[in-house]
Amino acid sequence: MTSEQSLFEKLGRELYQTETSAVVHSRREAARLPDTPVAAALLQVAEHAELRLANLPGAIQQRPELAIGKSAGRFLSAMRQLVIDRLVDRERSFRGTLLGMHHGIDLVRLILSLATEQGETELAGWCRSWLETRVPLVEQATAQLEWFARHPREAIESGRSTLALHHD
Repeated sequence: MTSEQSLFEKLGRELYQTETSAVVHSRREAARLPDTPVAAALLQVAEHAELRLANLPGAIQQRPELAIGKSAGRFLSAMRQLVIDRLVDRERSFRGTLLGMHHGIDLVRLILSLATEQGETELAGWCRSWLETRVPLVEQATAQLEWFARHPREAIESGRSTLALHHD
């Protein structure tokens, strides 16, 4: 296996993991802040990620190591939900979700470059289309940081207090 193929496989697993996280974490964060512009922006990202996961190009889908990316994504999302999201406040959790979204943009840019180098035209087109839609969606989500400044009480509520509210 060439170093290019190894890199391609590693990035394919990471792409699946990142997109899975975009779906799971965006929906989870939106549920923590229902009926807010923050939730609306997050749900748009989640919907895009869900659509794009369902339409991964063959160059990614046909790789057997994709199962590793699926498992890793589910594991990391579960760990975040069980530990981190319960301890940190809404604002910090939202910023963590944004970090993952920005990571995804960097990752897809790298995959685009590699796909172009390797002559994977279908994957390169998928990446370009993904970036054209996702970058503005992430910018809209990032703009929602202002919401937390206008709603400090909601911003500092932790996942634990949110859970307590749902159990009462």
